[in-house]
Amino acid sequence: MANIKQQKKRIITNELRRVRNMSIRTRMRTLVKQAEEALESKDAEKIKKVVPRALSAIDRAASKGVIHRNNAGRKKSSIQRRVSSIQA
Repeated sequence: MANIKQQKKRIITNELRRVRNMSIRTRMRTLVKQAEEALESKDAEKIKKVVPRALSAIDRAASKGVIHRNNAGRKKSSIQRRVSSIQA
């Protein structure tokens, strides 16, 4: 444990951020997996419902700094590419 007062504060804030980031990342991954399952099943109803939620979760994670914006763009692009190939 740190002896310096400021470092003790940093340990607490780092833990709070870690927990917040973990919950955001977990939610994003869950929604992305649901979107991938919907894309594999090629169920149009499910795709309409799940894919926008996944894209929104990816944007939210990027805006909060949990993932890098290029990573978010890459994830969104791959999902949207698969959606357009199914619809075509």
